[in-house]
Amino acid sequence: MNKISNTFLIAILALVLVSCGDSSTKEVSPKSDRSVQYFPNMYESVGYETYQEGDIFPGDVEAQKPVEGTVSRGWMPYDYEDDNDGYASAKANLKNPVPLTEAHLTNGQALYSIYCAICHGSKGDGQGHLVTTEKILGVPSYDAREITEGSIYHVMYYGINYMGSYASQTSIEERWEITHYVEALRADLMGVARKPVLTEDGKMVAPETPAAQEETDSLSTQNTDKDSEIEADVPPTTGSANAQSDNMNQGQ
Repeated sequence: MNKISNTFLIAILALVLVSCGDSSTKEVSPKSDRSVQYFPNMYESVGYETYQEGDIFPGDVEAQKPVEGTVSRGWMPYDYEDDNDGYASAKANLKNPVPLTEAHLTNGQALYSIYCAICHGSKGDGQGHLVTTEKILGVPSYDAREITEGSIYHVMYYGINYMGSYASQTSIEERWEITHYVEALRADLMGVARKPVLTEDGKMVAPETPAAQEETDSLSTQNTDKDSEIEADVPPTTGSANAQSDNMNQGQ
C-alpha cells in the first residue's frame, strides 16, 4: 500500500515539475511559455494602443466626434465669449433665469460663504480673510463698481484678473443663486432696498433688511430679559409653599 502511495506522489511531483518548465531546455520558463495555460487571455491580453487606426468606422478613426448639433449630457452652452466684448454683452443682456425666492437666496448665501467670502468678505466689502491678512490686495467692494446680474455670472463663469473660474465647482443654478446674494449684499452696501422675494404663493414680498433684522434681534433680546425679570418676581408656587409649611412643622 505504501509502495502505491509513493508511486502516486512521485507521479504528481513529476507532473508539477513538467508543467513549471520547458522540457526541451530543462529551464524554468515564464508563465506565457507554459505548455498548458488556464485562461490564456489572462496572460496574453490584447494591447490596444490609444487612438490607433481601426476599420470599424469610416476613415479608420476610432475617436468619433459628437453628432452634429448635439452637446454633452448635462452641459449648457454659454453664448458669451471670454473677452471684453463678451463681458460687456453679458453685463447688458444676460438675465437671471432663477427666481428670487427665500430658498434660492439662502442657498446663495451658503455658497457665497464657501467660494466668495474668503476674498470678498462676508458683507461684500472686499475685506475677506485673505485681504485683511494681506495675502492678496485690490479686491473691490461690490458698491464701488457698476455690476449687474449678467456681469456677476460672467465673471464666475470665466474668472477675471486674479480670480479664477468657478464653472467647474458650481452648477448653473448655483452660480445664479450666488448672483442673487451678491446683488443683495450690494444693495445693503449702497443703503438701498433689496429686490423683492417671490413667496410660495406667488406674491412679491420686500425682504427684511439687515438693519431691521438687527432691530428685531434687539427687541427679542429685550423681551427675553423682561420675561426673566417677571419670572423672578413671581411668588412661589403651591408646591413651594407646601414645602415651606412642612419645614416649619418639622422645626416645631
